[in-house]
Amino acid sequence: MTLEARSVPRFTPTFRLQWEQAQDCFVILYPEGMVKLSGSAGEILKRCDGERTVSGIIGELRRSFPTVESLGSDVTLFLEEAHGKGWIQFV
Repeated sequence: MTLEARSVPRFTPTFRLQWEQAQDCFVILYPEGMVKLSGSAGEILKRCDGERTVSGIIGELRRSFPTVESLGSDVTLFLEEAHGKGWIQFV
């Protein structure tokens, strides 16, 4: 799978992103358990709504976090990893 700027990520139906107050972070819930996410992973994944493109997600994150220089490549790498784990798919 080649990730392109116009690719549109969304969660795979068996996975769900949720803010977990007790953990004070975003988590991914799935039938077998839960994955606790870092702050940056949560910021990326909460934008994977099946409507925003990869380039749109990166643009939003650049506006929110202008001091992160490697943001584009970091987001792309993370989305590829999330896809590899089956958390997200591209429409």
